[in-house]
Amino acid sequence: MGTAMLRRHTRSLLWVPLLLAFFSAPLPARAETGAAIINDVTQINPIAVAGVLAPKSIDEIVASVKSHPGPISIGGGRYSMGGQTATEQALHIDMRPFDKVVQFSKEKKEITVQAGITWRKIQEFIDPHDLSLQIMQTYANFTVGGSLSVNVHGRYIGKGPLVMAVQSIRIVLPSGELVRASPTENAEIFYGAIGGYGAMGVIVEATLNLTDNVRVARASQVMPLADYKEFFFKNIRENQAVIFHNADIYPPEFNTVRATSYSQTDKPVTVADRLIPQDQSYWLDRTAFWVMSEVPYGKAFRRYVIDPLLFRGDRVEWRNYEASYDAKELEPSSRKDSTYVLQEYFVPVDKLEQFVPKMADILNRHRVNAINVSIRHAKQDPGTLLAWARGEVFAYVLYYKQGTSEADKKAVAAWTRELIDAATSLNGAYYLPYQIHATNAQFHAAYPNADVFFALKKKLDPSNKFRNKLWDAYYKP
Repeated sequence: MGTAMLRRHTRSLLWVPLLLAFFSAPLPARAETGAAIINDVTQINPIAVAGVLAPKSIDEIVASVKSHPGPISIGGGRYSMGGQTATEQALHIDMRPFDKVVQFSKEKKEITVQAGITWRKIQEFIDPHDLSLQIMQTYANFTVGGSLSVNVHGRYIGKGPLVMAVQSIRIVLPSGELVRASPTENAEIFYGAIGGYGAMGVIVEATLNLTDNVRVARASQVMPLADYKEFFFKNIRENQAVIFHNADIYPPEFNTVRATSYSQTDKPVTVADRLIPQDQSYWLDRTAFWVMSEVPYGKAFRRYVIDPLLFRGDRVEWRNYEASYDAKELEPSSRKDSTYVLQEYFVPVDKLEQFVPKMADILNRHRVNAINVSIRHAKQDPGTLLAWARGEVFAYVLYYKQGTSEADKKAVAAWTRELIDAATSLNGAYYLPYQIHATNAQFHAAYPNADVFFALKKKLDPSNKFRNKLWDAYYKP
């Protein structure tokens, strides 16, 4: 019944983000091809670009930025779901071949990498040194540059946006200049580029903070949603032993949650692997998704039969194992007629009881095929211009299934805008890596510093060289 997927999906169902990946092989390095179609994992946003460059050196990137006369877009894994990695007739820079470890210090617990590297490749490098990444999204397939560009988050307690684990970046600006940026050096560029969706230039390197790889023990319990906030603040928020935590809300009632934590332990592991093996077959996962999304009472079957079986017994594993999920477990056999999609909303922690009923009403009224809503926690963003966590927030990650017809897309747009209004009415925000349905007013309500961000872009990129469908929608120079 898709045990690998369901164990993870009932725990999180989170792509975090979200973000930028695609399952085709990278184009040959150092090759600039002719016209091509760039799509994302949903396969509902094909974009015709003028060419694709797959660089393997900073010099190639700098030369292309300086010489290309038209728009430029940037992509990694292409897990963003609304055209955030391309625009029509752009030169698309495919960063995936640019994927080396540049520098590493076990003593300092830091690593410098090229931006096209995947988190999985970093894990394979640092795991023999008993080190782990401080912050990343749930799935390890994504590229570091893509994750930085959307400022991902994970299930890490006591943490928040990825920017909190970044010492510095190197970025090629629209002028072709290569600069280093950090919270103390070119800070304006640092806080504009991280979470900036490629608007400021090409992030080419990042220096990341590491931490110890430790053993973690799982604990999971079901409770009424009304009890969750008190449970979280009493048992999880300040508990330094808890590494990972989230709570899944069961649809369609949306009044019960399963709260699952992984806490540091000295107990021996029950899972021998240090990282999740990459050669697993996921056909059972596809079947399980189909059952949950298409079969009558499929969601109830998950709640009352599958989850109790999957969460029984003790489980102890390595932190790196829990951080090394493969997004292939989410991939259906076909996305022709229907596709799985994510949305995410960030609402102040004290507004949980107000937001969830609003969300449930909207989803049920529009008959949204919601598979899961997962609650995660994040501390306040330290200063990115497009911060989604302007204070301490709960993140609500909605995983759902939709049709691919134009009528289906319009229906999704309607209820998405209702959810955005529900979040912003409570001083919250929505996440930008997903389908671009928000009105201009909604975008500015969710991101009140957007005008400061746009002013920086105009300063660094006066000809609007770096573009994608997100900035085509909201940036009007």
